[in-house]
Amino acid sequence: MNEPLAQLTFCSGVGSVTGANFLLEAAPYAVGSSGSRILIDCGLIQGEQVADQENREPFPYDAASIDALVITHAHLDHVGRIPKLVREGFKGSIYSTPETRELAELVLTDAAGILDMEARQLGLEPLYGAVDVQNVFPLWKNIPYHEETQIAEGISIFLKDAGHILGSAMVEIKVRRAAEPSASPSSASAISILFTGDLGNSPAPLLRDTEDIGDVDYIVMESVYGDRNHPPKDQRTKELEQIIKDTIGRGGTVVIPAFSVDRTQVILYELNNMVEEGRIPSVPVFVDSPLAIKATQVYRSGTGLFNDRVQAQIARGDDVFAFPRLDFAVSQSESRDIEQMKGAKIILAGSGMSIGGRVIAHEEHYLPDPNNTILLVGYQTTGSLGRQLSDGNKKVRIHGKDVRVRAHIHTLYGYSAHRDSDHLVGLVSTATAGLKGVFVAMGEPGSSMHLAQRLNDELDAKAIVPDRGKVYPLI
Repeated sequence: MNEPLAQLTFCSGVGSVTGANFLLEAAPYAVGSSGSRILIDCGLIQGEQVADQENREPFPYDAASIDALVITHAHLDHVGRIPKLVREGFKGSIYSTPETRELAELVLTDAAGILDMEARQLGLEPLYGAVDVQNVFPLWKNIPYHEETQIAEGISIFLKDAGHILGSAMVEIKVRRAAEPSASPSSASAISILFTGDLGNSPAPLLRDTEDIGDVDYIVMESVYGDRNHPPKDQRTKELEQIIKDTIGRGGTVVIPAFSVDRTQVILYELNNMVEEGRIPSVPVFVDSPLAIKATQVYRSGTGLFNDRVQAQIARGDDVFAFPRLDFAVSQSESRDIEQMKGAKIILAGSGMSIGGRVIAHEEHYLPDPNNTILLVGYQTTGSLGRQLSDGNKKVRIHGKDVRVRAHIHTLYGYSAHRDSDHLVGLVSTATAGLKGVFVAMGEPGSSMHLAQRLNDELDAKAIVPDRGKVYPLI
């Protein structure tokens, strides 16, 4: 029987979309031994609030025993507990692409402010503060795509473009067996595990396509849309355009709860094209999110990671994130002034799932008016205000008050930054024939189970939905 070369524990990020946190341990596993312990992602579990009570629970491992942390991308549900990890004793290195590090610093700084506000409202200590965030980045090391890097004894990583957000990566981790006289001749000398992180909905408006998987032994993959497909991509822009024109025709306001990182930039790019080509009337457009404004600057400096079509557009002189009547609301007073402006307009504001941020106030203001539209352009987690709206609730609770939902509610899944079911299966089909197993995580239970069944039926991929906290040996 082959001896396991490593073992994998799903600390969180199974049974739900958020909270990615996986522990990979190289033999001989034990704390304090020569075995290496690697974390992949350390994200917040998100629900009705940014900081759910579950995030306050101790990690199921000793933070000081972790040798390295590898980050797939900079969304809060993949980076949001890193300051807590460092505060609790982690002293290893953190690895990601340069763009992920830059965005993560913005995201975590913003999160610290939100956590402090929520904690004050609940009479609790914040999960972490600004000082904890500052202590993270001296540990952070940038590595580029496609360059194998050793991060611990016998362990190396190789990053591939995931196409999800700027700098997002699929992380291929290779574990090599040290030369041991007692090792069985049949034991593998190395295994490779690919952690997909979140996978892009390729072809995406801005970013390059997700790379193929190739030669790996195991895959740990997301399944946000594992049980459904998005509409055809050529429909998404037409639908967005029509929703905007219909709302403007009523004299209403389009409120778009948008993730500050990537979704806001994608929608700005689409609006830029629509305005410059005269496909929608020119009305005021507001980006009401300090984090999104800063993230847009990071995207401006990272255009080398855009797809060829957008790079050619930029080369022709088009600033794809700027067009007439676009305004950025930085201060709270500027945010409040938006609602005083009469007439049709478009507002992009965070957060994307209406868990917190400035979009909550806009939804409170615009939901009761049937001339307005709330346009949902991404996944809405269970328990969030966005999920209540997408489920068709006619009354929601905002700031302690009941708010009637009379505005039009539209959901455009085509703008999701996540692959749908058919394309998740298609990506796994790009793995070589030596694939030993697939762990389907980062999805609601029904979605994960559906995808695992498809992978088994269609690809014979030996796919399972792992249990939280269970240890899985990797042969």
